[in-house]
Amino acid sequence: MKLAIKWDAVKIDETGRVSGHSAGDTLVRRILRNFPDSILIGSPARRADGFSVSPLEILDPNEIAVINMDVVDSPRLWQKMHAAGASKPRIMNFMWWPPRDMKTVEGIASMALSCALFPTFANSERTASEVREIAQKWTVKPLHEQMQLGWVNLGFRLAHVQPRQEPEIPVVLYPSIYLSARKRPEIFLEVVQWVRRQTPIRVEMRLHETHLVSEAAMKFSHRDWIWVGPLTATRQSYWEALARTTAFLATTSEESYGIEYVEALGAGVIGIFPDLPWAHALVPEGYPFFYKTIDEAKNMLWRAVVNPKEARAELDACAGGSIQKWIGDHHSDDAFDDALIAAVTDWLGDIPHA
Repeated sequence: MKLAIKWDAVKIDETGRVSGHSAGDTLVRRILRNFPDSILIGSPARRADGFSVSPLEILDPNEIAVINMDVVDSPRLWQKMHAAGASKPRIMNFMWWPPRDMKTVEGIASMALSCALFPTFANSERTASEVREIAQKWTVKPLHEQMQLGWVNLGFRLAHVQPRQEPEIPVVLYPSIYLSARKRPEIFLEVVQWVRRQTPIRVEMRLHETHLVSEAAMKFSHRDWIWVGPLTATRQSYWEALARTTAFLATTSEESYGIEYVEALGAGVIGIFPDLPWAHALVPEGYPFFYKTIDEAKNMLWRAVVNPKEARAELDACAGGSIQKWIGDHHSDDAFDDALIAAVTDWLGDIPHA
């Protein structure tokens, strides 16, 4: 039995590796690391770096078990595998995006049905709770009462963190790769403009290619103190950039987890968050930088860039000594690996893993 991964948006670079910096890209790389020699469902069929790519149609459905990141698609995937000869297709959902992103009745009902029918693994406790609530609301009792649901924080490895290199002019990061409405970039712009009038700062925005050429991106890039550019070429350069970043300002209204924020905090970046449940789930109780109003966000970011040493001391104090250690302990990459392997073994069977 081999593990297959389905995510239609996955991209593979010329070296045969999964490229990109989104949570989905990171997740695919994590799964491949834990289950070497797996299969990515896609075309054309080819050999990549440590895994293979293959269309579903040429795979033996009795010899594969699928982790499906296109969650809504699982009933259709089951039908295809069943029609190809599998009496009991093995499929496990991975819910890695906010369920509230689904806005239409058709989309919500399809997602609820998929999560009730197939074992579903979520990228955070918050996401798992929302999945359960939606399934209970949108599916019949015999389905949602027997649903199988697990979760773990995506996490990261502290070993990736680079030594800090404090910049002469504080650097503020836009902590997302998208400028979608949910991210509320207009709030980010209003706050950093105000802070810039009080003290010198530089802003860095590394955007996905689909948003890099947008009208919103152009609006930011017209300012000479805001750098708008593509995602870092490698994970090494990503961590090097975080090492010289002073603070980030989160403005999004909803996150299923928030790996970008966790990694930045672990790298010593001072995080300014909206006072929302998704953000509180990431940090220690008593975290000092939660804003309820835009004025509070302005003052908090100003404090962080004017006196980052003092701000980091506050973060360490709320974490009982070290915010970096707290983040590493509570968002552990090892914990993710263990939970994922256990879920795959329990739901899909005995599949060789690292």
